[in-house]
Amino acid sequence: MAGRKDGGPFMRKNTVHSLQGSRIAAAIVTGVLVGCVFAFLFPHGLFSRNPPSTIYSHRMAKSNAQVGPCESSERFNMLKSEFVALSDKNAELKKQIRESTERLQLAEQRKEHAQKQVLVLGDQQRAGPFGSVKGLRTNSLVMPDASVNPRLTKILKKVSPNQELIVALANSNVKVMLEVWFTSIKRVGIPNYLVIALDEEIANFCQSNSVPFYKRNPDEGIDSVGRTGGNHAVSGLKFRVLREFLQLGYSVLLSDVDIVYLQNPFNYLYRDSDVESMSDGHDNTTAYGYDDVFDEPSMGWARYAHSMRIWVYNSGFFYIRATIPSIELLDRVADRLFREPNSWDQAVFNEVLFFPSHPGYDGLHASRRTMDLYLFMNSKVLFKTVRKDAELRKLKPVVIHVNYQPDKLPRMKAIVDYYVNGKKDALQSFPDGSIWLKSPSGNGHVLNAMLENWH
Repeated sequence: MAGRKDGGPFMRKNTVHSLQGSRIAAAIVTGVLVGCVFAFLFPHGLFSRNPPSTIYSHRMAKSNAQVGPCESSERFNMLKSEFVALSDKNAELKKQIRESTERLQLAEQRKEHAQKQVLVLGDQQRAGPFGSVKGLRTNSLVMPDASVNPRLTKILKKVSPNQELIVALANSNVKVMLEVWFTSIKRVGIPNYLVIALDEEIANFCQSNSVPFYKRNPDEGIDSVGRTGGNHAVSGLKFRVLREFLQLGYSVLLSDVDIVYLQNPFNYLYRDSDVESMSDGHDNTTAYGYDDVFDEPSMGWARYAHSMRIWVYNSGFFYIRATIPSIELLDRVADRLFREPNSWDQAVFNEVLFFPSHPGYDGLHASRRTMDLYLFMNSKVLFKTVRKDAELRKLKPVVIHVNYQPDKLPRMKAIVDYYVNGKKDALQSFPDGSIWLKSPSGNGHVLNAMLENWH
């Protein structure tokens, strides 16, 4: 019997086709599954041009675009007002930081100065031979801080490379005297001087006459006095204005404008003290000090009491070095004048400079020097003494300050005529002091109206 054949050609052919169909179906199913997985994991495709963040931003922008115009305008105005408020707050914080920085720097300088003093005082030293011992009286200069006023720093570098200069404050009320003042400075050949213009008229006047000037940034507290103030009011401003000069490291020869310059004053300064000042004294005794004896007979044996007296320093002409005690002097005087607006700046200046420490008060530790009264001359010395003495008339002062008489301008011109133009009788027509006139009623006297212009 023949054996059985499994399949045949037909059966083998069907089996092959069945296997191929199964494989294709499996591949299709696998591809679909893989596609589903990728579709789930990468909904925007593997090579999408817009990443999810961009699409999200686009949707947000589209969402924002759907907000109404009124709401957008309100939101914009709100953001704008918030920005303005933050800007103002930022400016105020910057100002506070700058002021705090200045106070910190000044405190550090004071600390450094105190440490130096402690070192000097703390060191035990042997005393030298009799007459050879001298104490410390020349304070070191402050560290310049250009950030205090960059604009003024730039001006001062041009005007005063040696870091000392003449400074005067002026408004339009003293315009004519100012011209005599700077003309005398130019004649002597002094290059380092500066006018602080307190109003626009003086700024323009200085510019037209090639006079170096500086106009401060607006400050109503100073500007209101500077524009309309009289001689004493303007004089009181200098203690606030000069502080910046000293902080910048510049020593200042402060000058009123009723002064005539006949020589360069910088050739006659000692620079060994915080303050060198002209005296209101009219002779060696009153200018340099004397023993004033008070007599009280009821005290019997102790009827005589001695006191030391000196006539005041003139606050219209003094050299002040850029030191910590000098800055403290300016601060104290400015503070007193602010709290006591009816005070005379010269009286306050001398009280702060001379009054010693006592219970409840710490005195100023500033060194001082009185200028030579015949070189740095006040007008009482000139008209009461010098013009009447043949030997003293031969002297040539450095400056003459017309501070004792109200008729300042004619006396300034007469001084120029006498010392510059050689007119020997130029000073003779003036009285020693101010002019008094009889009152219309004949009772008493009234001061010449020129005195009103002085004040």
